[in-house]
Amino acid sequence: MDIQGNGYISIKQLTDQYLGKQAQVRRATDGEAREGISFQDVLRQKTLGETGGLKFSKHAMGRLADRNIELSDAQLERLESGTKKAGQKGIRDSLVIVDQLAFIVNIPNQTVVTAMDSTDTEENIFTNINGAVII
Repeated sequence: MDIQGNGYISIKQLTDQYLGKQAQVRRATDGEAREGISFQDVLRQKTLGETGGLKFSKHAMGRLADRNIELSDAQLERLESGTKKAGQKGIRDSLVIVDQLAFIVNIPNQTVVTAMDSTDTEENIFTNINGAVII
């Protein structure tokens, strides 16, 4: 990390460090193009939750692979919709049911914690949730 002569880190360096990605943003300042993410884009991501959709934990990815569960684009869209609805109701850890698939989702982190299909839900007991969404 290169600290400027005045002892401060530049906004670009902070953006690269904390967001871990670079987006091309063209600015008409001094006739040159600059790299980085604009403040407006960062603000929009934080306030609207535009983080690129749901994440799947390592455990959830393992469960999907072990159980041969493949999500279609439509099912993934419905899962994201159910997660958004749960968040609007103030749910922290939600059971989201899409077709014959059940997902436990940590809403604040937008992370699928585990996944199962109807054969794994024989007992129909789900713990450590405070809400459910059936899509």
